[in-house]
Amino acid sequence: MNIFSLFKYVPLSVLRVMARFVAWAMALMPNLKVNHTINTNLQLACPQLSDSQRQQMAHNILRNQALSSVESVKAWAMPPEWSIAQIKQVHNQHILQKGLQNPKGMLAIVPHLGTWEMMNAWLNQFGKPTIMYKPIKGKQANDFVLQGRQRLHATLVPTDGTGVKAIFKTLKQGGFSIILPDHVPDLSGGVIVPFFGVPTLTSTLAPKLASKTHCAMVGLSCIRRPDGDGFDIHCYDLNHKDIYSRDITTATQALNLAMQHMITPFMPHYVWGYRRFKHVPFAVNPYKLSTMEMQKAQQDLLQTPSEPPPKMTQTDSEKVTMVDKQIDQKIDE
Repeated sequence: MNIFSLFKYVPLSVLRVMARFVAWAMALMPNLKVNHTINTNLQLACPQLSDSQRQQMAHNILRNQALSSVESVKAWAMPPEWSIAQIKQVHNQHILQKGLQNPKGMLAIVPHLGTWEMMNAWLNQFGKPTIMYKPIKGKQANDFVLQGRQRLHATLVPTDGTGVKAIFKTLKQGGFSIILPDHVPDLSGGVIVPFFGVPTLTSTLAPKLASKTHCAMVGLSCIRRPDGDGFDIHCYDLNHKDIYSRDITTATQALNLAMQHMITPFMPHYVWGYRRFKHVPFAVNPYKLSTMEMQKAQQDLLQTPSEPPPKMTQTDSEKVTMVDKQIDQKIDE
């Protein structure tokens, strides 16, 4: 028996109490890696916040991430019907329905916002999406997550060229896929474009698929209700012409801006504990900077808001071109 399966028998209310306590305890240790990451991200993405405002938001972010973690574990442990029952309201569902009817397929854009795992069972009611899956560390943990996702109708594919080809094929057949596009890619798999005003390395996969297939682009998020009584799903129409641009920098920047519009109303629900800005042009790694160095980098960024993102080196540009060709080759096979 997988030890993680025991979460099936623990009420969600109890898991949430435990999560809040852990978050409270972690907040008392400012030198923790996650606290430093959240604080650095907020200094970069929200420089207008005062120290007290940033501290308050950081505490809210830490609490929400802890809650989302236990809610995701509970969703993996329970049957799909349980997760579906947690969805209380769907905003602008007509956007999703229109996207699913597109004969060229639909790509669901799901940032790391809220408790996205709670939404999977609900979304899988509408078909059999193709989703990339990267095994997580630890056999028991991986088996548990994999089993939870395999209960759904989704087709899981690897996070490599084979997976890209499978997603492309799904879209060409009028099906739909789900991509979380706000992870940090390898240096060879992205371009530097702004995200919350910070030029940073960003994945090009989703905009490339959009440009190649002209599929519908729909943003989705799953946000815990303020009273804790279930979750609301929000649907966004992302069919902006720039996202379909053949210029990959233009398209990727447009997608980042669209995600920013999704995230801004729910800032404390975004995973700011993730090191999203590891590759930026103004610092080797901002997460290794001291507070004073971070403030200087922040001021330098504020003093040049109208400048375009610095170009990549020739070596990095050649790597991106190589990977783009590999993606094209996989798609065209």
